[in-house]
Amino acid sequence: MFKITDEGRDDLLSRGYSRRQMMRAAMLVSGGAAALAFNPEVARAAPGKDSMIRINLNECWAGPMAPGLKASAEISAKCNRYTPDDIHGRLIKTIAGVENMPEDHISTWPGSNEALARSVLVFCSPTKGLVTADPSYETAVTSAKFLGAPIKSVPLTDDYRHDVKAMLAANPDAGVYYVCSPNNPTGTLTPMADIEWLVANKPPGAIVVVDEAYIHWTPDFPNNTANHLVRAGKDVLIMRTFSKVFGMAGMRMGFAMGRPDLLAKLRAHDGGQMSFQIPVPAAACANASLTATGLIDQRRKELVQVRGMTEAALTKRGLRVIGPSHANMLMVDWKTKTAKDMQLAFRAQGVEIAGGRWAIWPTVSRITIGSRQEMEGFIAACNKVLTA
Repeated sequence: MFKITDEGRDDLLSRGYSRRQMMRAAMLVSGGAAALAFNPEVARAAPGKDSMIRINLNECWAGPMAPGLKASAEISAKCNRYTPDDIHGRLIKTIAGVENMPEDHISTWPGSNEALARSVLVFCSPTKGLVTADPSYETAVTSAKFLGAPIKSVPLTDDYRHDVKAMLAANPDAGVYYVCSPNNPTGTLTPMADIEWLVANKPPGAIVVVDEAYIHWTPDFPNNTANHLVRAGKDVLIMRTFSKVFGMAGMRMGFAMGRPDLLAKLRAHDGGQMSFQIPVPAAACANASLTATGLIDQRRKELVQVRGMTEAALTKRGLRVIGPSHANMLMVDWKTKTAKDMQLAFRAQGVEIAGGRWAIWPTVSRITIGSRQEMEGFIAACNKVLTA
């Protein structure tokens, strides 16, 4: 278990953290007892049977890409060494090349949840709050609640963008403004001009965290990321994960991009230990997968086709589908049924969907887009549930 460094302890005390909050900060930094609290997707997942269609966690329908699996298998034989083939250094170089980013602007993490939770610890405090959209991904909010930092949740716009002007107005002196684009759970994009406006108008010292977990699913990638703001030296952190298009959810692999001083703050409270705890096979798989552009394009094309098929089937049933989604998910409004009730009804049909998580939309469920076969199974189950 990692301990908070003296530097980290002094930082927390200087920003007004109480003794109780310091203990919670230590739990967060350790990645131990509080781990599931900062991974709401997994924490709320039902175990399910192997025969179930699992379209509730935004996982990719396919596993790691073939080049990644090959690289992972080859380096596993060398795992008697802590860092065989300098794989961690090679991964940083590959990310730098793909993202056109200096190497010292990149920090690897076991998935993106840990870095996201850490950003709240580092840049929020009992007086510097978090501002987020509602609904959006919950890790930042869960972390802020755990630490006792103030939270402002701002509804999405009528076309499901982050309302950046309302977010700034909600707390003009926040520590973190969190933007998830494409957003989870809606899959909708916030225009880059809006993100740039927020970065230009936020209070001094505040950080804009841009969560790009689903960016590879978008047809405009890589021309629609916020990494140009990082290269320009702005107060921006970008979070990425290999859990989505790369099919590596169980391998726990991700990275953050930001100015070196911001990344140093993310790592300061544990001396950088968590950010370096990347299993060698996962690093090798990620390194080989990043440059498999043909396979990324292939998965994106398949997603678009199957998502379109699913949306058409739902619309035909007279249901409202929130969007447009640019990711591997759809939000469906059942209108007269609660999301929790529909989750139970689908579970009885052997299909696991996400339900009952977004209080602002009690009749809306998130549906992960799986394989064509899985979504055909979902549509068949939907027809049975709606006619029951």
